[in-house]
Amino acid sequence: MPKELRYLLIGLVLGGVIIYWVNPGGEGQKEVTADTEPERVESGVPTELETQINNGTIAGYALPEEFSFAGELVPLHRADVKERLDREVQVNAFWHSNAILIIKRANKWLPTIDSILQANEVPTDFKYLAVAESGLQNVISPSNAVGFWQFLKGTAKDFGLTVNSEVDERYDPVLSTVAASKYLKKAHQKFGNWTFVAASYNMGMRAASEVIRKQNAETYYDMIMSEEPSRYVFRIIALKNLLEDPTAFSFQVDEKDLYQLPETKQIIVSQSISDWNEFAQKHGMTFYQLKQLNPWIRDYKLTVRSGQKYTVEVTI
Repeated sequence: MPKELRYLLIGLVLGGVIIYWVNPGGEGQKEVTADTEPERVESGVPTELETQINNGTIAGYALPEEFSFAGELVPLHRADVKERLDREVQVNAFWHSNAILIIKRANKWLPTIDSILQANEVPTDFKYLAVAESGLQNVISPSNAVGFWQFLKGTAKDFGLTVNSEVDERYDPVLSTVAASKYLKKAHQKFGNWTFVAASYNMGMRAASEVIRKQNAETYYDMIMSEEPSRYVFRIIALKNLLEDPTAFSFQVDEKDLYQLPETKQIIVSQSISDWNEFAQKHGMTFYQLKQLNPWIRDYKLTVRSGQKYTVEVTI
């Protein structure tokens, strides 16, 4: 058989295989035109955005004409600032699954965090810093920062948190918020500017001071930094924008679907506990339920030294 004919036959056979693989049986294919009505998929995407997608367009979310963080105006008249904020608004608002979960968790935790910040004379906008840090989850970073506020072990101890093999108060949303308030107030004494304070939470007070000094930066928005700290405050502002008005971004979460704190009562523990399982059973709980309410518990026992006491949440 001539070489050319052999190659032609091989090509025809391969072509048939590809056609079958794309459309086995040759059924169910429709011509797609601009007027074709797309099949509706129950995706959970907000109705307005889903309509835009079906019409072949996806419109970005608009920025507010004026915005502030901790009482300090964001200079949106500057094109570079507007562009940097726009990036974070679009990235966070279009990450739909994450946004929905944050909205649900915010209902559970932000009122508590808000009240602690207010009691410690810290602007309540800093609750959105916790959202940016952890998504309001007790996560552990690659650098071993822990909890809602992502404290490193040494920093946690510096600001009054207990961290050992049995107790790690970085996991306690209430106690870690109190510690974060102490850090934020100390940073404000140093910088005198809450936006600088927010930046320092990400990069550290010393590093922030060095950048400000070397660059004669009058505001955070004038600081030249690596990508993470340069985006950090904008991310916090974008999350504030999203959580203060979710409907502006087409997010609709039924009230019944919002997460809630369970009803509990507090027990003061001033003596060592040999087995948390027995403690949990005594209070009509499983060890899992006890840990959910008290994530600072890191072992099956608790050693309480003279003068120490711990507050334990139990179900009612």
